[in-house]
Amino acid sequence: MRTMLACFLLAFAISGCNSTAEPTPPAQPVAEGDQIVFPRDSKQLSALTSVAAEPEAGRDVTVPGRVVWDDTRTSRVFSPVAGRVVALKVRPGNTVRVGQALALISSPDFGQAQAEVRKAEADFVLAGKNQARARELYDAGVIALKELQAADADLERARVERDRTLAREKLFGASQEIDQQFRLTAPVGGMVMESNINPGQEVRPDQAQPGTPALFVISDPSRLWVAIDVPENLAEVFRPGMTVRVRTPIWPDAVFDAKIEHVAPFIDPSTHAVQVRATINNRDRRLRAQMYVTAETTIARSGALRIPAAAALLIGDRYYAFVDESEGRYLRRALQVEEAGFGTLRVINGLAPGEKVVSEGALLLQHILSAKR
Repeated sequence: MRTMLACFLLAFAISGCNSTAEPTPPAQPVAEGDQIVFPRDSKQLSALTSVAAEPEAGRDVTVPGRVVWDDTRTSRVFSPVAGRVVALKVRPGNTVRVGQALALISSPDFGQAQAEVRKAEADFVLAGKNQARARELYDAGVIALKELQAADADLERARVERDRTLAREKLFGASQEIDQQFRLTAPVGGMVMESNINPGQEVRPDQAQPGTPALFVISDPSRLWVAIDVPENLAEVFRPGMTVRVRTPIWPDAVFDAKIEHVAPFIDPSTHAVQVRATINNRDRRLRAQMYVTAETTIARSGALRIPAAAALLIGDRYYAFVDESEGRYLRRALQVEEAGFGTLRVINGLAPGEKVVSEGALLLQHILSAKR
């Protein structure tokens, strides 16, 4: 009986202890200033990942582009007069010199210009004779001075009109007779790359509009341009004067050197890329206009450090990162950074090589720091 009573009292004591005992809460991180210290057994540490800030390594970058005509050595020829094509003098692939006839166009407008020149020349000759006669009569006292002055004025007007019509005819192409045959000539020397004209075709000056094919395209194919589309995050890499390596699928083993001449000061709204222009030597004629290519360059290794963009928090107008000091200690530190592309930031000031920053969980640390204040 005594044994049963002792067991009952022991069981009651145990049950009473279990009903009143409370579980020990897990230790919480401690925030002091910009530093957070976690207990060694904190489960929150598993949500944090740190990476070391490493010096920026050199790497190759490749961007798309295409080969185009060098506009400084290219002329797109349109007709300055209205008329009908009578004959073609050249074909694509022909080499032409400056002033060489490309096509013959029958043009009433050009015929009128020719006639105006002859009329102006005749009027100038007649005005010269009238002025000479008026001078003789004035010297003999037969006419008044104002009549001589009127003859002088008529001669000057005839001279101006003659010069104007001669200049207009010279612009179109001078001729010795009124034949209405306009010679469309090459304004530059080079090779005829394109011909979009046929005998009997009607041509007009207003056809020289954007998007309208030129009658002839003349260019020097020994030097071409490479139009390169550079993503905005690599805009600072490509600079005038530097050399890039150009490759094309047609010649997979060939590398062509191109020198950058121009970098656009704005971003193309349609492609959201920066237009870069480079010149390339094409004396062997292996490259052709409108050929797709790639441009490559190497970004040299620098002393700057790189960290993942997720490691930096923008608070106000400054960037901050949490430095992993090991053993559950994290220190928030202000950084000076700039965009480096490919999801990374270039650290200009605030970190030393080898220091670790929190790349995953930085927002959690910032929330803890804010809650403790």
